[in-house]
Amino acid sequence: MAVSGTTLVLVAAPARREHPARAAQPTRAPGPYRRLFALPGTRGFTAGNLIARLPMGMFGVSAVMMIAGQRGSYALAGAVVAVGLAATALVAPWTARLVDRHGQARVAVPATLIAVLGSLSLIACVRTGAPAWTLFASYAATATTPNIGGMSRARWTHLLRADPASRHTAMSFEQAADELAYMLGPVAAAFLCTAAFPEAGTLAGAVLLLAGMLVFTAHRATEPPPAPAVRGPSPLRALGGMLPLFLALGAMFGSMEITSIAHLGAHGLGALSGPVLALQAAGSFAAGLLYGTLRPRTLPACLGVLGFAMTLPLAAAATGSLLPLAAALLLAGMATAPVMVTAMSRVHAVTPPGRLNEGMTLAVTALFAGIAAGSATAGSAIDHLGTTAPYALPAAAALLALLLGATATVRAWGASSAG
Repeated sequence: MAVSGTTLVLVAAPARREHPARAAQPTRAPGPYRRLFALPGTRGFTAGNLIARLPMGMFGVSAVMMIAGQRGSYALAGAVVAVGLAATALVAPWTARLVDRHGQARVAVPATLIAVLGSLSLIACVRTGAPAWTLFASYAATATTPNIGGMSRARWTHLLRADPASRHTAMSFEQAADELAYMLGPVAAAFLCTAAFPEAGTLAGAVLLLAGMLVFTAHRATEPPPAPAVRGPSPLRALGGMLPLFLALGAMFGSMEITSIAHLGAHGLGALSGPVLALQAAGSFAAGLLYGTLRPRTLPACLGVLGFAMTLPLAAAATGSLLPLAAALLLAGMATAPVMVTAMSRVHAVTPPGRLNEGMTLAVTALFAGIAAGSATAGSAIDHLGTTAPYALPAAAALLALLLGATATVRAWGASSAG
């Protein structure tokens, strides 16, 4: 049979499109985050986690703006928020213990309802001119708010217990989510309280918290099983030297924030305080996501980088210029995410099984206590030393964290060698 040249061309054309060299190319492997969220149920509980986490950065700012705006007293507003933080430090570990023993959905939903009722009560008391003690009581009720970040990390730990690399990626994502909440939350709160009405920030935060928690707990398939009868050392004892480390890190965060606000205000740039601090959080957010794609480093190595990065704002502030300070805060923020991810991974490693949420809540409570101490210390230093020298406080806290982290690592190595 005769075959024409035209026929040959028509037959050969598909062969060119299906070139063997191209067909032999391997399929590109999905990235670590794509693999993470390919697991069934992870997108659903993460959506709820992000919704419920945003109010964590809203409540404090909203309460201050609402109370100060209606009662005309920043002292009263600050005292109410301080009492609420103290109540959270006492109540949060007990709430976390109940979550571990009885399950996330069974405890977190009623605990969230109590917290939401506390927020609504605060709005009503402020609005109606109720006595000051009612403001303290209402805001203290919000201390039952569950540690949504801890519960989400516990789910990842349960799902990825046989995959350490993916668990590292998940913990990095959770740290980035923390930074996102504390970057966007205050901005959203300030906008709502000023553009709408003074109570709008607290009201929106309460609605988001309840909605996000309901979405989160609705995904029961990814929930770790409860551990009603866990024996062994308590998380408080097991964490040992880790809690002082979180205290030092909190002091670093608190002193950096107060010093930056005061420094910018002293240079007539107070209106830029929010964006500049958001830049620091943005650096940590980006670094957290990037760190999740890399091989994890040791805690002393991460703390060493952090110690160096925290000296940059002091040098930049001495120039009196905004641009170097903003760049230094961005770099300092980028150095914090690997430290927090690695430190939380250490908490996972030493916390007794079945009490993970309690252990992580204790770490977060120590962090908040450090933030309060760092803020108070920086405020006193600013009054006596001006607004530049107090930038030495976060650098000193970072150095202390390095020493504590190195000590904890040596002890852990010694314990493993003895075992």
